[in-house]
Amino acid sequence: MPSTPEPHEQWYVLHVLSGQENSVRDRIIRKAKDAELSDFIYRVEVPTELISEVRNGKKTERHSKLFPGYVYANMYLLEADGTLNKDLWYFIQQIDGVISIAGSRNAPLPMRKREVEDLLPLLDAEAVAARPKVEFAVGDPVRVCEGPFQSQEGTIEEIDPEKGTLRVSVSIFGRATPVDLEYWQVEKA
Repeated sequence: MPSTPEPHEQWYVLHVLSGQENSVRDRIIRKAKDAELSDFIYRVEVPTELISEVRNGKKTERHSKLFPGYVYANMYLLEADGTLNKDLWYFIQQIDGVISIAGSRNAPLPMRKREVEDLLPLLDAEAVAARPKVEFAVGDPVRVCEGPFQSQEGTIEEIDPEKGTLRVSVSIFGRATPVDLEYWQVEKA
């Protein structure tokens, strides 16, 4: 039988009503203080990513949920001997919007250590650069919608996801000329 993770290492996946992830997170945090259970709940998170897109010719960024319908909670739900902290278990089950906790019906299953290691970087949304909403591939035809080459059409030659730039070959005076542009400056043709 696998050993129970240390209290601060226990992460659980809460299945919640889609669209209510942030409300459920806020309810858990607020009600835990009222019920004096906040010593057992360390973090409650809704992983998001920053999406960059162009709307009406303007670059906008917004947060999008990575896992709609799920909230991740770092809480002390299992004691060292594997028994359930029943007060916390019932508390989480009674929160409006919570459907279930991953595991069997009466025994929550903490996430594996490797899963937690993969999850934690996703929770630091501010450190992650904005990802473009549109995915591009080398060879895709595009139209420049911003900058000095506006309205020109070209073909993607290179993609640099680290910098968020594309090298696009556009025709200037009848010659193919490579131009470096940011993702948001082009749209698929």
